[in-house]
Amino acid sequence: MISLSQDEAFARIRLLRSPNIGPVSYAMLLQRFGTAGAALEALPDLSARGGRSYRPAKLETIEREVEAVRKAGAKYLFHDQPAYPALLKEIDGAPPILTWRGDLALAERPCVAMVGARNASAAAVKLARDFAAALAQAGFTVVSGLARGIDGAAHEGALPSTIGVIASGIDIAYPPQHEALQERIASEGLLLAEQPPGTEPRGSHFPSRNRIIAGLASGTLVVEAAPKSGSLITARLAGEAGREVMAIPGSPLDARSHGCNQLIREGAVLVNAPEDVVELLSGFDGTPRSRVCDGVPIFDFAPGELAAAEPAELADLLTTAPVPVDELIRQSGGNAAAVQLALLELEIAGRLERHAGGRVSLGGEEIV
Repeated sequence: MISLSQDEAFARIRLLRSPNIGPVSYAMLLQRFGTAGAALEALPDLSARGGRSYRPAKLETIEREVEAVRKAGAKYLFHDQPAYPALLKEIDGAPPILTWRGDLALAERPCVAMVGARNASAAAVKLARDFAAALAQAGFTVVSGLARGIDGAAHEGALPSTIGVIASGIDIAYPPQHEALQERIASEGLLLAEQPPGTEPRGSHFPSRNRIIAGLASGTLVVEAAPKSGSLITARLAGEAGREVMAIPGSPLDARSHGCNQLIREGAVLVNAPEDVVELLSGFDGTPRSRVCDGVPIFDFAPGELAAAEPAELADLLTTAPVPVDELIRQSGGNAAAVQLALLELEIAGRLERHAGGRVSLGGEEIV
């Protein structure tokens, strides 16, 4: 993409903020209709074919959002602009629009994600800070989520070579005790947000934020984590995206180390020193040595293939239990483009939910 008119940029924001439109459906709509303006006009008809009525996001809502972004000193970044991070663009469900403050060039450098426990031990916090400082010195940008504990230590050690990805709007500091650190990252490093300004973080926002953290980096390092934690979600998302997954081992007597030890058993690379990370990622060619998760199928349509597709009959194959899209393609006998179009119509109508791992199920809410 060379340029984006103001009208099309506004239409893209409105499209993404409209009900039942997520990153996958947004990308498919642009591919089928060419422009966000044309896609917005088509939404009511697509939803009707999915069995329900539809209204896109209100114009005045988007006008208020654009003004709030401007007031926060932030800017929009669209998926097809040259400055959009190349590795992030590769993941399934990459965020179509981000808001940002700071230095976008940091995302063009080799990136490593560092994540871990919020209630981290003092030793792990120091370790994270030292690792981050060494990795920044070696030329890496350190990516994390501005949470308490390991995240905050990683940002502090790497500044200014760090990217903070937040689960709130670009104008909301979370957690509140990291308000000064978040502002410093926005001023000296790079701050990214997927949610609209004014959005307070909710539980569902954190896995979405985690996929961005994993997607920006060629590898994710887990410093300390419990077996059921957001850090392990980030690590598994990195594995699904075909990136390296690394973990620092810990004592089996400390529950905060069990997640890292578990990852190593599952195939993550054991890391003892920053030099191990540098060695592993400096030669990264897209084929990870770690084996934590299998990749998620990504359907890449030829130009015009989706635009020419006719929807398949799928509703009878779906239940509230998530099923992989490639399994639907096999069972329906339709081609990938036709199946994806049918899923798109159901999603816009609020009858479909998308899940991690390229799975879908019946669900959602009707537009009233």
